[in-house]
Amino acid sequence: MVLGGFLPNSPAVHVLVIAVATGLIWFGSGWLESSAEHLASHYGLPAVVQGSIVVAVGSSFPELASVVFTALAGSFDMGVGAIVGSAIFNILVIPGLAGTTTDEDVESSRTIVYKEAQFYMIAVSVLLITFALAVIYYPTDGASLGGNLTRPLAVIPLLLYGLYLFIQWQDVRDHESGDDASDVAVLRQWGKLAVGLLVILVAVEQLVGAVEGLNHTFGIPQFLAGVTIIAAATSLPDTLVSVRAARTGSGATSLGNVLGSNTFDLLVAIPLGVLIVGAAPVNFAVAVPMMGVLTLATILLFVVLRTDLSLTGSESYVLLAAYLLFVAWVVSETVGLTDVIQGA
Repeated sequence: MVLGGFLPNSPAVHVLVIAVATGLIWFGSGWLESSAEHLASHYGLPAVVQGSIVVAVGSSFPELASVVFTALAGSFDMGVGAIVGSAIFNILVIPGLAGTTTDEDVESSRTIVYKEAQFYMIAVSVLLITFALAVIYYPTDGASLGGNLTRPLAVIPLLLYGLYLFIQWQDVRDHESGDDASDVAVLRQWGKLAVGLLVILVAVEQLVGAVEGLNHTFGIPQFLAGVTIIAAATSLPDTLVSVRAARTGSGATSLGNVLGSNTFDLLVAIPLGVLIVGAAPVNFAVAVPMMGVLTLATILLFVVLRTDLSLTGSESYVLLAAYLLFVAWVVSETVGLTDVIQGA
């Protein structure tokens, strides 16, 4: 609901709210990026850790909020669908936009390819295994491929994220920072970070509400809207942060934000929703094809980043074209031309 029902529920108002919310997200992500850069300099964090932890967790707050809100509302499947759709958007569109809006190649590194990308592949696998365990040990009555994701199962991906943080902490210990951060006002930067997160959270909530209002007005199917429109809306902070970082030559921060944000969404946001409500239903027939697409998208990104350890303009267009194919497939599933996803 836009502004708690204060404004009239009309398409014109929804479009206006989308425009204003987008502007607020632009400013909020700028504050987030700036404060994260100063804090990373102060604490001596490597650029990859800055992107994959500090910036990524901050810009992932909209996805975290969407899972919590949908879990409390009893529509956990919609939240998971938006998260997986957002992950596919992050993997294909954000690096694609970063590579096509800069004059030079987006520089990758062996750390990005062999630690961040490969760990993210492990994260996808562990979440899929967790869903499978829910179907095997806590099946839903009357549904052959349905199960309940319980709190003990939700701890599994959280433990893997704990391992991820441990690895990052080891990298921080091994890193020798050459930055002079003596003039960084730490409390001011933490305050700026908090304000940026608050602005992003409120703006994205209104943005998603306005998009959902347009969906109802024009009769867009819920599944299509969840994995494309709403997923893209909640990924807007990640997009702005990563494109900004790429344009300033910080390829490690830009790509680290993409992979770190997705890792946080899959291993923390989804389990946290389960921990709040106690248990949530899982439709394995929907989860497996979507996670399969996410795996293919991750492999594609891994391949293009490994070639010369950089993302070229032509490779960026390949990523964008792959996302268009994904959207075409989702539309095909929605209108019934294909039937790969059962029960969507």
